[in-house]
Amino acid sequence: MPRFLNSFRVRLLLLLAVLLGLTLFVQYYLNLRSVRRNAHMIVAQEQAIMAGVALGVNSISSGEYLDDMDREAKQPLLNEQAGRVKNVLVVDREGNIQDSLHREFAPTRNPDGSKRFVRVRDINLPPGKNAVELAEDLGFPEGMSVAKELRAGDPGAFYFPVETTNGRWFIVVVLSSANTLTSLLERQASKSALYTLLLLGATTLVTIVFVWRFTRPIKDLSVAARRVATGNFDVRVPAERHDEIGSLAVAFNDMTARLGRARELESQLHQVEKAAVVGRLAAAIAHEIRNPLNYINLTLDHLRSSFAPEDAAKRETFERLADQLKSEVGRINRHITDFLKYSRPSALELRPLNLRLELEDAMHVIECQAAENGIQTRLEEDDGMPRVFADKDSLRSAFTNLLLNSLEAMESREDGKSGSIGITLASESANRVRIEVSDTGRGIPLEDIAKVFEPYYSTKETGTGLGLAIVKKAIDDHGGSISVSSKEGEGTTFTILLPVEPEGSERTTE
Repeated sequence: MPRFLNSFRVRLLLLLAVLLGLTLFVQYYLNLRSVRRNAHMIVAQEQAIMAGVALGVNSISSGEYLDDMDREAKQPLLNEQAGRVKNVLVVDREGNIQDSLHREFAPTRNPDGSKRFVRVRDINLPPGKNAVELAEDLGFPEGMSVAKELRAGDPGAFYFPVETTNGRWFIVVVLSSANTLTSLLERQASKSALYTLLLLGATTLVTIVFVWRFTRPIKDLSVAARRVATGNFDVRVPAERHDEIGSLAVAFNDMTARLGRARELESQLHQVEKAAVVGRLAAAIAHEIRNPLNYINLTLDHLRSSFAPEDAAKRETFERLADQLKSEVGRINRHITDFLKYSRPSALELRPLNLRLELEDAMHVIECQAAENGIQTRLEEDDGMPRVFADKDSLRSAFTNLLLNSLEAMESREDGKSGSIGITLASESANRVRIEVSDTGRGIPLEDIAKVFEPYYSTKETGTGLGLAIVKKAIDDHGGSISVSSKEGEGTTFTILLPVEPEGSERTTE
């Protein structure tokens, strides 16, 4: 049962059923109230008609006027509950109005004391209907007529014959048109329609709220799917529901995680393939070029020692050209070494190292050139820094590459101002240390930051693009990480995190 109720389709169907049932119940209740009100109103009108007849009979027997009896009654006849009762008349057989609820139709006194009557023919009495159908002819006086059929809503009258000592008289209950009743019914219908409209509005609002809640996870999935389509595999959607939508969200998150891992594996495979290509290329270059370079280098030494000109000016030119050739040969050799370092698997000899000493040795490489260009260097260290287990040559090469990169950034500033290169060594956590290498050089453009560690990517005309790639490879081989932050025109900071392993864990790994 819980699984059944947690179903999205079941809950949606239950919601619709509840709203439909509520609508039908309220509509039934409103109709029931309307029927009861109408029935009460009809009963009240019937009672008013019967009360009019009773007043007429009392007037004949007691001699008291109708309007006086109506005023003295606990519930007057001509009020809102009387409905269609417009007047009650007492008419004798000659057509004289002996009594009326309205004073204007009641008998008056002549100067000689005799009564003066209003004739029923003079008041335009509407056609009426006998309240009691008798076989004999009732002998209506002039002005009173019987309609064969009264249409609903038309004004009319009910004639009640009464036998008196003075002959047959008539009690006439005059009815107004049904417009008043129709208006009342229309008002009730309008009110019922208004209540129904309000109910439909409320149910529509509730439906919108619930549909919004039901469909919001679908919209979140749609937005997340578009973000995944753009290559962002870190996106996740909330999976707090226990229905089909929640299962879909869990499946979507699992799919996104798998796609992210597949992308990482694809990137690693691409790097491995690239490294394999570079390795084969580096091996070929080392084999095909280093031997001729060694021969050229030895030949230059032989030429300098055996064939140097005797003339001092020519000797100076000869020495300068020979030095330039040897420098170029050395540069080519360094490029080959960089290829080999990046492409070959690392064989690390891990041992306890004092990072400060290694950083000082790397800084000695640039100190002279930095001093010549007015660039300050500094090294800051927190107290109690632990040692790390690392390969001495690999880390020193990485630090040297970073410092040389910073030095070149300082020398290429367009404003020609001197700056500083700083190294900060600190504890990141109990098992990691942080090394920051920062400079105040030209900085790295924002669009290039994501590419600086890619092999063969360089903004220098003579660069191979392997310096920072070699640094990243060395840090990755030690189980660390490296990141960069830079602002163009203000400087760059490289941050290295290296793990600290327990004492006594000296080992060698490949």
